[in-house]
Amino acid sequence: MIENFLYYVWQYKKLNVLHLKTTQHEPLEIISVGLLNLNSGPDFFNGQLRIGEQLWAGNIEIHVKSSDWFLHNHEQDAAYDNVILHVVFEHDTEIFRNDNTIIPTLELKSVIDKDLLDTYYRLFSAQNKWIYCENDFANVSEFTIYNWLERLYIERLERKSKGIEQLLKTSKYDWEAVLFKLLVKNFGLKVNGEAFASLARSVDFSVVRKQQSSLVALEALLFGQTGLLDHKATDGYHVKLQSEYQFLKQKYQLNNHGVVPCQFFRLRPPNFPTIRLSQLANLYHTKQQLFSKVISAATLSDFYLLFDVATSEYWTTHYTFGKSAKSSTKKMSRSFINLLLINTIIPLKFYYAQHKGDYNHEMIMTIIRAIPSEKNNIVNGFNQIKQVSKSAMESQALIQLKSEYCEKQQCLKCAIGNALLSK
Repeated sequence: MIENFLYYVWQYKKLNVLHLKTTQHEPLEIISVGLLNLNSGPDFFNGQLRIGEQLWAGNIEIHVKSSDWFLHNHEQDAAYDNVILHVVFEHDTEIFRNDNTIIPTLELKSVIDKDLLDTYYRLFSAQNKWIYCENDFANVSEFTIYNWLERLYIERLERKSKGIEQLLKTSKYDWEAVLFKLLVKNFGLKVNGEAFASLARSVDFSVVRKQQSSLVALEALLFGQTGLLDHKATDGYHVKLQSEYQFLKQKYQLNNHGVVPCQFFRLRPPNFPTIRLSQLANLYHTKQQLFSKVISAATLSDFYLLFDVATSEYWTTHYTFGKSAKSSTKKMSRSFINLLLINTIIPLKFYYAQHKGDYNHEMIMTIIRAIPSEKNNIVNGFNQIKQVSKSAMESQALIQLKSEYCEKQQCLKCAIGNALLSK
């Protein structure tokens, strides 16, 4: 038994409210359960009760056992002096106020709905389950699931907004700089994400802005800051980039002491840091004022056109310096652009809209629903139970569900958990 379940029972009156009595055998009528308190202090504020002939208004405290009152040292805390009712699953001792009067107690174990209690025990006694409700998840209505997933997706965007807000402050409210830092990190994907993020932190965006007219300068800047130009030159283009970087390093007093080294190991060649950095350089070379273009784009097709960018000419026949490969135009793939949209562009558009006071996210929801579902262990896990992920909106929401609810045992705050308990 956990207290969160008892909060749920009390808040939604999942008990036989007729003929309730306290442990002192006084008639109890619940007029108002009060407001759930998410901070320190009694669990519910401003409840209203009738005990016997007396009308009471005050706070309600909830425990699994009455003796938990002393386990939590409430007898030493003045914040609990105005508790009017102690709600417990099992009553094992009387609790007294400072004036030695008994705090009225309601014992729940005999008045909770039996079906609800059975469902609770079945859910929370599950052993070795991927999620607690995996045996019942498929029976929840699609209406409940998809409405909850939409809310979870917005919740995930709101969580990401906090990071963007902090980044905006440290970037002195330069939206272009914020976009650059977010994009650079996500160009590195999972393997080189932190290395690319450290690259973005190592150079002020004003330097990037000043060099946008020259693709060679942008490549030299990015390659040089990541340490990819530190080795002996192997061909003419390599020499050219090294020379350009030395000029930029002296001009802007650059250093890359805190930049994390890039990794090539176990990466497919199209995801090599050399290829991604060249694409990034070409993006900023060909799409100046990129933030304005991102905000203006309104459809998935707009974004595919905006990010229709390849590497510089050298990288059409190379994956690394000095080693020739079969010629191919190395454009950003649709799947890679989708990742940028999911992890960078849409969260930024969402936060920018809210920052401007626009809370209509219909366009964002249309775009995210047009992107195919991601494939990962979490999405696959849910889809094996019930095929629910139809688009990137659902796959992002399922990540939020698993990480913030299932893994933290927050089933009672989950619409799916509530639906199962309500049955």
